[in-house]
Amino acid sequence: MTAESVEQHHWPMPPLDGYTVDDLFTLPDLPPHTELIDGSLVLVSPQRYFHFSAIDLLVSGLRRTLPPHLKVAREMTVVLDRRNGPEPDISVVKASAKKGAQQTHFKGEDVLMAVEVISPESESRDRHTKPHKYAAAGIHHFWLVEMADPDDRPVIQVYELGQTTGTYALTGIHHNRIKVDVPYPIDIDLTAIDEL
Repeated sequence: MTAESVEQHHWPMPPLDGYTVDDLFTLPDLPPHTELIDGSLVLVSPQRYFHFSAIDLLVSGLRRTLPPHLKVAREMTVVLDRRNGPEPDISVVKASAKKGAQQTHFKGEDVLMAVEVISPESESRDRHTKPHKYAAAGIHHFWLVEMADPDDRPVIQVYELGQTTGTYALTGIHHNRIKVDVPYPIDIDLTAIDEL
């Protein structure tokens, strides 16, 4: 392969004060699943099989007992403020936040729970940056999902927002099955990922 045969893409120079959510939605030719974190565009690497199968398993499980006033969305931008538009792997949102088939994002105040499935390239963002931002935006529930050895099944750390501290507190770590009562009754067999 020669240098001439490699397709080059020229990204615009970022503004001095960083990008905004308006830029995220209007810049042409951004790759799918581009996120905005602290005014910087974050491009996502191709995902592993575990990542999308864990999302599929959880979306199905979350929808199974979903009350009618809520919706489950996957990989939709959540606008937290002018300079932050992350894309949780899964969001549980108020049903009233769904505006139609052309919708590209939700507002942070409409999200009850954000779920991140850790990928090698996004591990630091998923463990540290995004939970901090979700908590600051008042998203009450957060799940962090990772692949556990030796069986490559999901392990879910469940967090709830402390009203006094405004930060997340760990309420449980779930292997093989997650059964919780908030934000609504949920019961998912995590070993079912073996069938996907």
